[in-house]
Amino acid sequence: MPDVVVIGGGPAGLSATLNLARALVDVALVDASRPRNSATLRSHGFLTRDGIRPTELRSLAKAELAVYENVEHVERRAVTSVRKEGDGFLVEIAGRAPGEQCTVSAGAVLLTTGLTETLPALPSIRSYYGMSVFSCVACDAWDLRGKPLALIGETPDLARRAVHLARWTTELTVFTNAAGVVTADEETALSALGIRVERGLIADLEGERGAVSSVLLHDGRSIPIEGGFVRPQWTVATSFIDDIHPQQSADGFLITDDGGRTSIPGLYAAGDVAAPGPQQMIIAAGNGARTAAAIVDDLQGVTAFAPRPLAGRP
Repeated sequence: MPDVVVIGGGPAGLSATLNLARALVDVALVDASRPRNSATLRSHGFLTRDGIRPTELRSLAKAELAVYENVEHVERRAVTSVRKEGDGFLVEIAGRAPGEQCTVSAGAVLLTTGLTETLPALPSIRSYYGMSVFSCVACDAWDLRGKPLALIGETPDLARRAVHLARWTTELTVFTNAAGVVTADEETALSALGIRVERGLIADLEGERGAVSSVLLHDGRSIPIEGGFVRPQWTVATSFIDDIHPQQSADGFLITDDGGRTSIPGLYAAGDVAAPGPQQMIIAAGNGARTAAAIVDDLQGVTAFAPRPLAGRP
C-alpha cells in the first residue's frame, strides 16, 4: 500500500513524485500518458531546458524516477474513481483490457491531472497547433516577436490577453469568431493600442506544412498573419472525484492552500488543476515540489506543532 497516490504524469506530478520519493515516501504514480502539450514541438521557459520537447522532458523525468525503489510508475492507465475510506482513499485504476480494473489504497492522494482543452472549431486548426499557432503566450510569443499575429478566442478575457500579447508585436488582430466577448469599450481601448478587432465568423486557417499564413473569414476576406495564439476552453480534469466534492472555484479549479491542501483532508492538488494563471511547465513543476513538501509535513505530523518566530524575524 503506497503512502501517496499521485494522479497525473505531467511536470507537477513528476516533480512531486521525485520529491516525495527522496523523502522516503512510498508513491504510486498513475499516468494516463495523454499529455495536453503532446502537440508542442518545443517548450520554453524551463531553466536549463529551454526549447526541449515536452516528450523528452517526460522521458528524462521517468528515467530519474526509475532509480527510486519506493516509486511505482503505473503508465498508460487512467484513474476511474477516487473514494474516501476511513482516514484514507480507494483509487480505482482501469486495466489494459476492457472491464479490467484494480483498486489501490492510500493515505493521501495528489491530483496533478491538469486541464483538458477544447480549441475553436476551425477545420484545420490542428494542422498548425503547436507549430505556428499556440495557446501559451509566455511560452511561445518570443519566437513570433515582431510578426503579424492573430489572437483567436471566444471567452471574455480575450481583450486582456490581447494587451499582454501586444508586447511582442505591433501587428495584432483579435478574432472573436462572431462571439460577443469583446465589449465596445474594450475595442476602443484596444484600437488606441494599435490592436485591431475582427468580429466576423472564421471559416478556417490557411497555410502550408504547419506554417499558418492567413485567417480566412466566412465573408471571403483573408487576413494575412505569420503566427497566432488561440484561447482554448479549458476544463479541469477531475471527473473521477465527483463523489468526494472538494471545494472548487466558479471556473472549476480546485481551491487549495499554499501547500496544495484541498478542502478534503488528505486530498491535495498541484499544477494547472489548481492554479489558474500562466500554464508553464516550470511553474507546474515548482508547484508539485511545494505540494510534496506539504504532504511530507502532514504525514510526519509537523503541522500539529505551531510555528514559532525565528530570532531576528518579526
